[in-house]
Amino acid sequence: QVQLVESGGGSVQPGGSLTLTCKTLNYTADKFCMGWFRQAPGKEREGVATLSAFGAATDAFATGYTDSVVGRFIITRDGAKNILSLQMNNLRPEDSGMYYCAAGGLSGGCYTRRRTFDFWGLGTQVTVSS
Repeated sequence: QVQLVESGGGSVQPGGSLTLTCKTLNYTADKFCMGWFRQAPGKEREGVATLSAFGAATDAFATGYTDSVVGRFIITRDGAKNILSLQMNNLRPEDSGMYYCAAGGLSGGCYTRRRTFDFWGLGTQVTVSS
Protein backbone atom coordinates (compact mmCIF):
# COMPACT_ATOMS: atom_id res chain seq x y z
CA GLN A 1 0.00 0.00 0.00
CA VAL A 2 1.48 3.32 -1.08
CA GLN A 3 1.58 6.01 1.57
CA LEU A 4 2.79 9.59 1.54
CA VAL A 5 3.47 11.03 4.98
CA GLU A 6 4.13 14.74 5.36
CA SER A 7 5.81 16.43 8.30
CA GLY A 8 7.64 19.63 9.20
CA GLY A 9 4.78 22.08 9.32
CA GLY A 10 4.42 24.64 12.08
CA SER A 11 3.99 28.27 12.98
CA VAL A 12 6.57 30.87 12.03
CA GLN A 13 6.84 34.61 11.77
CA PRO A 14 7.04 36.35 8.41
CA GLY A 15 10.53 36.05 7.01
CA GLY A 16 11.08 32.72 8.73
CA SER A 17 11.87 29.33 7.25
CA LEU A 18 10.47 25.82 7.37
CA THR A 19 11.39 22.58 5.66
CA LEU A 20 8.60 20.15 4.86
CA THR A 21 9.29 16.49 4.19
CA CYS A 22 7.21 13.80 2.52
CA LYS A 23 8.18 10.22 3.23
CA THR A 24 7.00 7.88 0.50
CA LEU A 25 6.25 4.29 1.50
CA ASN A 26 5.96 1.42 -1.00
CA TYR A 27 6.15 3.76 -4.00
CA THR A 28 8.41 2.02 -6.49
CA ALA A 29 7.85 3.97 -9.71
CA ASP A 30 11.09 4.67 -11.55
CA LYS A 31 9.72 7.62 -13.51
CA PHE A 32 7.26 9.88 -11.73
CA CYS A 33 5.96 13.31 -10.94
CA MET A 34 5.81 14.46 -7.33
CA GLY A 35 4.71 17.77 -6.00
CA TRP A 36 3.74 19.99 -3.13
CA PHE A 37 0.32 21.62 -3.05
CA ARG A 38 -1.28 23.92 -0.53
CA GLN A 39 -4.79 24.94 0.37
CA ALA A 40 -5.85 27.86 2.52
CA PRO A 41 -9.33 28.01 4.09
CA GLY A 42 -11.91 29.04 1.51
CA LYS A 43 -9.46 28.78 -1.37
CA GLU A 44 -8.74 26.21 -4.05
CA ARG A 45 -5.81 23.87 -3.78
CA GLU A 46 -2.76 25.45 -5.38
CA GLY A 47 0.30 23.80 -6.85
CA VAL A 48 3.49 25.06 -5.22
CA ALA A 49 6.35 22.99 -6.65
CA THR A 50 6.85 19.86 -8.71
CA LEU A 51 9.67 17.44 -9.36
CA SER A 52 9.88 15.11 -12.35
CA ALA A 53 12.14 12.06 -12.19
CA PHE A 54 13.09 10.38 -15.47
CA GLY A 55 14.43 7.09 -14.21
CA ALA A 56 17.42 5.74 -12.36
CA ALA A 57 19.26 5.12 -15.63
CA THR A 58 19.58 8.86 -16.26
CA ASP A 59 19.30 10.14 -12.69
CA ALA A 60 17.86 13.26 -14.31
CA PHE A 61 15.08 15.35 -12.87
CA ALA A 62 13.32 18.65 -13.45
CA THR A 63 11.63 21.07 -11.09
CA GLY A 64 8.90 23.66 -11.43
CA TYR A 65 7.47 26.35 -9.17
CA THR A 66 4.49 28.58 -9.02
CA ASP A 67 5.49 32.21 -9.57
CA SER A 68 4.87 33.38 -6.02
CA VAL A 69 7.49 31.05 -4.52
CA VAL A 70 10.26 31.36 -7.10
CA GLY A 71 13.52 32.27 -5.36
CA ARG A 72 12.11 31.38 -1.92
CA PHE A 73 11.17 27.67 -2.07
CA ILE A 74 13.30 24.72 -3.19
CA ILE A 75 11.98 21.23 -3.90
CA THR A 76 14.38 18.30 -3.64
CA ARG A 77 14.27 14.53 -3.34
CA ASP A 78 16.50 12.06 -1.54
CA GLY A 79 16.08 8.89 -3.58
CA ALA A 80 17.94 6.70 -1.12
CA LYS A 81 15.59 7.68 1.70
CA ASN A 82 12.47 8.16 -0.47
CA ILE A 83 11.92 11.63 0.93
CA LEU A 84 10.60 14.63 -0.97
CA SER A 85 11.44 17.93 0.70
CA LEU A 86 10.30 21.52 0.34
CA GLN A 87 12.62 24.13 1.79
CA MET A 88 10.66 27.32 2.36
CA ASN A 89 12.49 30.57 3.04
CA ASN A 90 11.35 34.15 3.58
CA LEU A 91 7.85 32.96 4.37
CA ARG A 92 4.90 35.29 3.97
CA PRO A 93 1.44 35.22 5.57
CA GLU A 94 -0.03 34.25 2.19
CA ASP A 95 2.04 31.05 2.27
CA SER A 96 -0.13 29.78 5.12
CA GLY A 97 -2.24 26.71 4.50
CA MET A 98 -2.33 22.96 4.57
CA TYR A 99 0.50 21.55 2.50
CA TYR A 100 0.03 18.24 0.70
CA CYS A 101 2.44 15.92 -1.04
CA ALA A 102 1.33 14.08 -4.19
CA ALA A 103 2.81 11.43 -6.50
CA GLY A 104 1.89 10.04 -9.89
CA GLY A 105 3.13 9.12 -13.33
CA LEU A 106 4.61 11.45 -15.91
CA SER A 107 1.75 11.00 -18.38
CA GLY A 108 0.11 14.35 -18.97
CA GLY A 109 3.10 16.29 -17.76
CA CYS A 110 4.41 17.44 -14.43
CA TYR A 111 3.60 21.02 -13.54
CA THR A 112 2.04 23.00 -10.72
CA ARG A 113 -1.37 23.24 -12.42
CA ARG A 114 -1.69 19.49 -12.55
CA ARG A 115 -4.37 18.16 -10.18
CA THR A 116 -4.57 14.46 -11.09
CA PHE A 117 -2.22 12.34 -9.04
CA ASP A 118 -2.42 8.71 -8.01
CA PHE A 119 -1.51 9.31 -4.39
CA TRP A 120 -1.88 12.12 -1.85
CA GLY A 121 -0.73 12.59 1.70
CA LEU A 122 -2.92 13.87 4.52
CA GLY A 123 -1.11 17.19 4.79
CA THR A 124 0.86 19.29 7.25
CA GLN A 125 -0.21 22.75 8.42
CA VAL A 126 1.91 25.84 7.84
CA THR A 127 0.98 29.10 9.56
CA VAL A 128 2.87 32.32 8.93
CA SER A 129 1.87 35.20 11.16
CA SER A 130 3.31 37.83 13.45
